[in-house]
Amino acid sequence: MLTFTNQSSYMVQNYLLEPIVSTLQNGGLILFPTDTIWGIGCDATNPIAVARLRQLRELPPEQPLTLLAVSIEQLKNHVVFIHPRVETLLQFHTRPLTIVYDQALNLPDQAAATDGSIAFRIPKDNFCLELLEELGKPIVATAACIGTSPHPCHFGEISSAVIEGIDLVVKYRQMDKDMSEPSVVARIGEGEELVFIRE
Repeated sequence: MLTFTNQSSYMVQNYLLEPIVSTLQNGGLILFPTDTIWGIGCDATNPIAVARLRQLRELPPEQPLTLLAVSIEQLKNHVVFIHPRVETLLQFHTRPLTIVYDQALNLPDQAAATDGSIAFRIPKDNFCLELLEELGKPIVATAACIGTSPHPCHFGEISSAVIEGIDLVVKYRQMDKDMSEPSVVARIGEGEELVFIRE
């Protein structure tokens, strides 16, 4: 199992992204600190990797996965329509914000819910952004837990069942006890109002 050395220097992080990116490119699963909580990640465009992630998480097919995109430009390649209000929210919302879109685009069926919807977030975390930039594709970032188990608040709470199903564990921030809560989740309602699914 590959590991990412626990360093605080972003220059060192940058240098050691190669094994993480390589794992993702080869269809592997990673365990990594997102801009919110610890997550299980994979290349969101790889149907085999996404199916494997769903199996590990024991997620029902109707549940949309959360994906990370590096920019609005990348996001536009993977959702059919972005409401103009969403673009403004993504730029100015201070807390991490995940938006559920009605229809996915250029993504495997396994990445979307059975109704075709997909959830995306653009992180403001340097590590996540650099990883997304290096991979050049969106990354699935679902909570590092199994089924309906509570999400881990820090690395020490991640179960052995999750770790054993992963190809690469990113050791960066493993000692950090101050991880954030899961993101706000919302979608645009029929009246073009913002409907919060999770606050």
